[in-house]
Amino acid sequence: MFPRATPDRSLLRGVTQRRLGRRDALRLGGLSALGAALAACGVQGKGGAAAGVDPGALANFWQGKKQNGKLDFANWPLYMDPKHPELAKFTQRTGIQVNYQEVIQEMGPWFAKVQPQLSAKQSIGFDLMVITNGIQFGQFRSAGFLAPLDHDKLPNFTRNAAAKYATEAFDPGNVFSVPWASGITGIAYDPAKTGREITSLADLWDPKFKGKVGMMSDVTELGNFGLLASGIKPAGSTEDDWRKAAAKLKRQKDAGIVRKYYEQDYVDALGNGELWISQAWSGDVFQKNLSDGTNLKFVIPAEGGTIWTDNFAIPITAANPVDALMLIDFFYETANAASLAEYINYVCPVPGAQAQIKKDAAALSGSDRTDMEQVAASRLVFPSEADYAKLHYYVGFNTAEEQQTFSSIFEPIVLG
Repeated sequence: MFPRATPDRSLLRGVTQRRLGRRDALRLGGLSALGAALAACGVQGKGGAAAGVDPGALANFWQGKKQNGKLDFANWPLYMDPKHPELAKFTQRTGIQVNYQEVIQEMGPWFAKVQPQLSAKQSIGFDLMVITNGIQFGQFRSAGFLAPLDHDKLPNFTRNAAAKYATEAFDPGNVFSVPWASGITGIAYDPAKTGREITSLADLWDPKFKGKVGMMSDVTELGNFGLLASGIKPAGSTEDDWRKAAAKLKRQKDAGIVRKYYEQDYVDALGNGELWISQAWSGDVFQKNLSDGTNLKFVIPAEGGTIWTDNFAIPITAANPVDALMLIDFFYETANAASLAEYINYVCPVPGAQAQIKKDAAALSGSDRTDMEQVAASRLVFPSEADYAKLHYYVGFNTAEEQQTFSSIFEPIVLG
């Protein structure tokens, strides 16, 4: 039995830095309409089987495949405890050796790197990868680069995953993917500075906070918040909607309300008082409070926030897909999902992980126990069903031209 690792305070500040690269990737394309991650950890489990998979393709891929005792796993940096306790536990149980590499920095470059080998039906050197449900996920899927998952071999996913994960718009029925973790974009603020609770996107336009408001320089994040603030759902929005949202953001800028358009550094600006209120990523705020002792608050505004999901996927040329499938299902055991969430502090797809983390906290003492209890209790790690009802995926683009038009509308606000 491997002991659960308490997050190391010296590492927490570095964990969210991987998201800076992901945001650059999101500039290259929006995400699809609202899907199943909106049910994540606050909703009862029992995910479904992959209803949309072609039985012939499934049988053809998995015929003759067997466990080989090894696998190569590609992931983002700092997306697991550096000591890899879960992987050690998996190896002890199964005998499968895992070569874990933090080689994915951005989705665009990752797709460009592996596309030539996959097109030639050659190995990319990895049997398992974690990829974001953006435009590159669609490219992987439509090009036939992803192996169909055999859900008969994923009993823990079926038993423990939140139910609506089976209806994700970008991969209905989880034919090619199941979630690794999710994150939320909302509003962070310092209540000692604002003097009131923040509940609405309108607060980002309040003249009372002139010069103390942060917005994101990422045009995907900025544009989608402009849409929501204008009363427009990102899914199904049009070019006219984008221009309306851009005009609202321009008025905010021209009024001097926005101090700056930030990358990852907004969280430090909140911590030192440069900002009072800012567009923010949920994991940043939780980890900032835990590591630095700040009292920042994070809220999903009444008008809505946005969500993204990173996903397990097996490349079609994987040499060890059975071993990869076994590791995927291993992470859907409640204890293992809890162990991962305790370290990374992002939204997990296993509802039962929250109760497990509470149990783990009870076995600790002092600050370790306090920190673990904060993870279990945090709505930034375990949002409620009501929270998820207010979340949207980013604007979806049918063509590269649409994406370019979207960017051209919002980029002048950041750059001008």
